[in-house]
Amino acid sequence: MGLCPHLPPPLPPPLSGRSFKDQITFFLKEKQAAGCPSFFWFFASFSVQVPCFLLWIMSIRRMSLEHHSGFDCGGTLWFQNLTEYSNGVLGPIFPLLIAGLHYSNVQISIQKSSFQELPDTLGSLAKGYAFYLQLLTLPILFITFNVPQGSLVYWFTNSSLTLIQKLCLKNPSVLKYLGLPVKKASATTPINDQRSNNEGPEIFVSTKQGKISAENLSPKELVAFSVKVLTDGHKDVAIKLLRLALKKDPGCTRALLIMGQTLLQKQELVEASVYLESAVSKLLVAGHPVEVEELDLLILSSQWAGIACMRQGKMDEGLFHLERLAQLKEPEDLKTKSYYYDGLIILASALLNMGRKAEALNHLSKAAAYNPAYHVYLKQCEEDSDDFANHLAKGYERFVS
Repeated sequence: MGLCPHLPPPLPPPLSGRSFKDQITFFLKEKQAAGCPSFFWFFASFSVQVPCFLLWIMSIRRMSLEHHSGFDCGGTLWFQNLTEYSNGVLGPIFPLLIAGLHYSNVQISIQKSSFQELPDTLGSLAKGYAFYLQLLTLPILFITFNVPQGSLVYWFTNSSLTLIQKLCLKNPSVLKYLGLPVKKASATTPINDQRSNNEGPEIFVSTKQGKISAENLSPKELVAFSVKVLTDGHKDVAIKLLRLALKKDPGCTRALLIMGQTLLQKQELVEASVYLESAVSKLLVAGHPVEVEELDLLILSSQWAGIACMRQGKMDEGLFHLERLAQLKEPEDLKTKSYYYDGLIILASALLNMGRKAEALNHLSKAAAYNPAYHVYLKQCEEDSDDFANHLAKGYERFVS
């Protein structure tokens, strides 16, 4: 789990320009480069360690109960007889030690700070699992009072060695000696300072130079950090950074676009439309942009503004934004061109939903001429395929999933 926050997301992040296939390939490549084991390794380890532990402790328990030779006189200190259960004034020593070792191992293994680096859903599951492991301390304490002292000796030894192992693997020198990767502090993840003021908790950003208040960053830097935390699944933190960027520079169209995208993903459709339409307006103040970056922003803002309107049932307004794409000349830049034809596919989806099949076919023909992979959609549309209609009708939803 420690390496997961440093991996790219398996799904394409906003403005990445990557297809799903390219992003998965990139994810697997980075996963291999980071030395991340297979996801099945956890289950393989669990399937070996747990049965072995249970087999050994039950074997020792059975030997104790059956008075195996030497068990009744092979102990020491307060546990002279290993066949007996914990009893007397010194009886609770092993149960308390074992329960304490379990709790200590859990605390060392699962650090609360690492939860902040996980996406919201995964972070919640990790917190729940950590609470479950901590809660197991009480059943373990009860069980150890009902297990022969021979088993408790093994259990205590096993837990002690586990604790020593975990402490050693927390030491950078030991990790370096063993050739294992040393986990470094996150270089870009914003965190909330607990000191609150009238405007809420102050946001800090962790960099190689240390923690820096987000207030000291430029709008461009704030937008860059927002994209980073969005790829880690922290939408709420990204929104705070984007609001701060727009407070400093209300005309930052990239911040307006990403804010609209993020709000749309959170199903806050009305506010998302406001930001996206504002981005479109600012980009069109001086006419259609010719710079590659501004053209990218116009195409993406128009796409998302159209999607946001349609998801609110405002089909005409959504179509108005999408038809803006058809009025543009085919871009020369390859990345911009891919955005452009993605927009034509969404436009075709909207037109088909509104019964304007001829126009949808026209845009699909252009897209198929650019990318032969779209030809199957064109063919299905020409044949009035229900599968294609259903697929294309939901085409724009993939942008907000």
